[in-house]
Amino acid sequence: MKRTARPEELHLWAQVAETVKPLPGRAVPRGPVPPPPLKAPAVAGEGLAPAGAAPAGSPRVPAPRPPLPPAPGRLEPGRARRVVRERDPIAARIDLHGLTLDRARASLESFVVGAWRRGDRVVLVITGKGREGEGMIRRLLPEWLAAPVLRPMIAGVQAAHRRHGGEGAFYVALKASPG
Repeated sequence: MKRTARPEELHLWAQVAETVKPLPGRAVPRGPVPPPPLKAPAVAGEGLAPAGAAPAGSPRVPAPRPPLPPAPGRLEPGRARRVVRERDPIAARIDLHGLTLDRARASLESFVVGAWRRGDRVVLVITGKGREGEGMIRRLLPEWLAAPVLRPMIAGVQAAHRRHGGEGAFYVALKASPG
C-alpha cells in the first residue's frame, strides 16, 4: 500500500526538484510548495512555561541524542582467513533471496539475535548480487546491521569468499553472548 507524502517531505522534494536540469524537450513540473509545518511549543500547567523552557514564540529544539557506538567494521584479518579456509566454522546461514525489504530486514534481525543468543560466532548472510550487482538487500545490509537493535551484537562484517557466495554473501562476526 502506498502512503501519501507528508508536507515536510513534499517541501524537501520541491527543493530537490528545483536543482534538476530537465532533459531536452521536457519541462520540470511545478506544483504548489507547501511551507514546512511549525510545531507549537507545549504548554505546561496553567499557561506558564516551566523554568528553562524556550520562549512562547521560538521553535523547540530537540535534546541531543547520546552518540551511537561505531558501526561494525571488517573482520579481523586472522579470523577472516580462518573462516575462508573453513577452520572457523560458519555456524548458521540465512538466504534473503526473493524477500521484500521489510521481510528481509525482519528475517535478518531475528536470525542474528537467535544466532547471538545461541553463542554462534560467525554466520553467513546471503543477499544475492541483484541486477547488475546492485541489489537493494545487498546495499542495505550494512545499514541494517548498524541499526541500534543489532549493533551491540556485531563484531564485524565482510564480503564472503567466492566459495561461500562471493559478492552476494557476507560473513557476519558476532560478539560473545553475555549469557
